[in-house]
Amino acid sequence: MAFRRFLRGTVPWPTLEGAIREVMDRYDLETARVVFLEADNWLSTPCVVNDQLFVKVVTEQNSLVHALLTAGRNLGAFSSGTEGFFERFDAPIEMAEHELEANERMREIGVNAPEPKEAFEFEDVAVMVLEYLPDFRSLDDLPPDEVRGHAVGLFEALDRMHDNNLAHGDLQRENVLVSGGDLYFIDATKVSGDAIEDARAYDTACALGALEPLVGARDAVAAALEVHDTDALLEAREFLDFVNIRPEHDFDGAAVKGEIEKHAA
Repeated sequence: MAFRRFLRGTVPWPTLEGAIREVMDRYDLETARVVFLEADNWLSTPCVVNDQLFVKVVTEQNSLVHALLTAGRNLGAFSSGTEGFFERFDAPIEMAEHELEANERMREIGVNAPEPKEAFEFEDVAVMVLEYLPDFRSLDDLPPDEVRGHAVGLFEALDRMHDNNLAHGDLQRENVLVSGGDLYFIDATKVSGDAIEDARAYDTACALGALEPLVGARDAVAAALEVHDTDALLEAREFLDFVNIRPEHDFDGAAVKGEIEKHAA
């Protein structure tokens, strides 16, 4: 537990307070009600300001943890028979700027993402500001029937990203939000543009792994087949074991593989 706390790290309160005051100055806020989110997030300290702005504070320690996670993911990609395609960041501001750019690109191609505001450096941390989505729920918070209603849309959004040489790279239930009846995507990570085909299969495997505990393997694969052909799902199958060992995923990989193989036969 102490090691986990060390890796996650904390932002010194004077730095955190100063960063929030800088946000207030930049957005002409005379007062601020700040709510720190209870997310198990190793890569930033997230909070909401006045129910209007979503703010992440990223430290050097957060960027170090991202580098360690990236190395682990690339080893997992090697175990799936492909070269590693995840890329690290050299500084907190790079992490913040990438997320802004990823959100902007998703919005440009018609995939919902919170509106990016800005990223800036304050003392030795980076601060990223996004639109705050009101009344959002993650896939984890939805009843199964509602998840089924969004399942095809999940694969359609990923397909649109891939057709535009963009991959999410960290698709999990907490990174897919529903607000106003629409799907929104957050926390896209950095992948190599030269490996979009492998990243496409990996994203699809992650989506299957995210859906299976909520709607079952049969419905998850059926939704994927509304968008992808069986060859694409066979490629995704090669990443399922790797996806399933990641701590944010826990699904019946054998059942998903069985459904894919049944349709491919």
